[in-house]
This record gives sequence, C-alpha cells and structure tokens, in this order.
Amino acid sequence: MTTSPTASWSGMVPVDDTALAVTDTRGPGRAVVYLNGAYAGRRPWRPVVAELGAGWRHITFDGRARGRSRRSADYSFEAALRDIDAVLGATGVDRPLLVGWSYGASLAVHWAERNPGRALGVVCVDGAVPYGLTGEVGRARIRRLFRRMRLLLPLVRPFGLAARMSADRHADVNIEANEITAAIGPVLDRVACPVRFVLATGASLGGQEGEMEEMRASLDPVLARNRDIRVSAKVASNHSHILRKDFRAVAAAVRETAAALDGGAR
Repeated sequence: MTTSPTASWSGMVPVDDTALAVTDTRGPGRAVVYLNGAYAGRRPWRPVVAELGAGWRHITFDGRARGRSRRSADYSFEAALRDIDAVLGATGVDRPLLVGWSYGASLAVHWAERNPGRALGVVCVDGAVPYGLTGEVGRARIRRLFRRMRLLLPLVRPFGLAARMSADRHADVNIEANEITAAIGPVLDRVACPVRFVLATGASLGGQEGEMEEMRASLDPVLARNRDIRVSAKVASNHSHILRKDFRAVAAAVRETAAALDGGAR
C-alpha cells in the first residue's frame, strides 16, 4: 500500500467473513462513494467518474461476490450497509457524498438516515423510490424470473451483470431489496441532507406495461413532504443503461448536490 496522500490506492478491505476490492483515487475534492446495483461491480461507474474528473475523490468498491471481492455467507442488506462502514473506515472518510444506482440508491438512503450529520448528500440513480414487488405474488414472480435466468447468469457474470452466487441467492437478494424499497418512504422523510434523483423513463427488462411509470410516480408524495429531496433529471435511457447512456446527467446531479452543500438552493 502506498503512503502518499495523493496517489490512488487499490486494495482489499476485510469485513465480516470476506474482503472487498476497493479503489480510492484520493483526489483533492469531496469524497464520493459509489454504491452499485444489486449484482453489479464498480465498472459501470467509470463514465460518471471520468465525467466528474480528477478534482473529486472517487471511492468505488465491489460488493460481496461481485467483481474482485470475495464470497460471503451473508448477502443481506444489513451486510451491505456494514460494507459501507468498512470502506469508509479503511479510507478514512467520515463524511461522504453517496451516489447509488438501483439497490445502491436504497443503501445510500438508509445509510444517510442512520448517520445524520455524516452524509453530505445522496444521489439516487433510478432507485430508492417507494415501490416494490412484495407479498407472495411478488416473491413468486421474482423467483420465476431468476429460475428462467439461471443458465444466463454465469454468462453475464464476466460483464459485471451477475454475482458469484446461485440463481436462488440472486432471487433472495432481489426479494429483500423489493421489500426494503417498498417501505422506504418514511426513511426518505427522515433524511436531512440534500438528495437528488436521476430517473430513467425507458422500459426495463422484466417490467410490465405501466409499471415503471407507477413506480416513479410513487416518489411524488415524498417530494412534497421533504424539501431536501428533488428530482435532478428524468432521462430517456432505461434502468440497465442509465449509467452508460446518461452518465452526464448523473454527474450533473452530483455537482448539484455539492452546490446545495455550498449554500445553493436545497
């Protein structure tokens, strides 16, 4: 490990029964911690990091059994929250700006709500809206989807689109994520830092007609209740492609959140 305060660092950070692959650019600006989609590694963030440039401190990491990180016996949402704490502790960052995509957006919101005064701000990229597939019908639908995808998952894993776990474990993660996101409204109400949403409007894999519009409309009551939460942009891409096709909008939301911290409009 290099000891230079300005040189980029990459290494493994131990947590629980595993270790996470982490990279810290150690740039001179605010620390931005990127939280991935449920099965993705950190690779999809590259266009956003490049767009923001070297003036920021970019911290990316692979979740458990994703990318270069090791496997674990625990892939729960609570474990993923502990992973954030481990990465912050290892990099010496106390007050991060959290940027999360999909599952990562829910993690960012929950971490910010549990750590008042520490989260500088949150950018939610097509995630953390109070909607989810729940109950027996929702769980059965998710399990059917992953059973159909079981032969595809190993093929897309090298591209960062699946984790090193079985189709059933993928389904377990998704079921828990849907339940947590469906109940996230009160959590968003309690977040006391600038929160900006970037929402995709394109149709997504596995989504039914009208479902995506209903999901995004569920955010409207939250916007009315909490003045710190705003929609920064609605973009034409879909959920899967938003970081690749609309990275400029995501970077603009990060800048907008930072501007709110610097005394701009909240």
